[in-house]
Amino acid sequence: MKLEKTGGILIVRLDGELDHHYATKIREAVDGAVMVGDVRKIIFDFTGVGFMDSSGIGTLMGRYKLMQTLGGSVGVFGISPRLDKLLSMSGIKKIISIYNSEKEAVGGVS
Repeated sequence: MKLEKTGGILIVRLDGELDHHYATKIREAVDGAVMVGDVRKIIFDFTGVGFMDSSGIGTLMGRYKLMQTLGGSVGVFGISPRLDKLLSMSGIKKIISIYNSEKEAVGGVS
């Protein structure tokens, strides 16, 4: 995982499997970055993620709720067809914007 902050946007670049152990690290790192800085937008880059379980869904939901509380938003880009299906079935796509590219996500998350 790599965090990049530009202005009020935090880009979270993920890699590997988004399971229980990785989800905990992501949650702690992202929440810490949000609380320290003036983050109003979180964008998750799923380009390097090959697998995600329910812990990943929980991580996204938690960050969504956090950003809603702070008046911000969450977006995702780089999802595979498999992850797209998982996000659809979980209902995440109804509340978190899915983008085709990083450029679109940075410009589209409000």
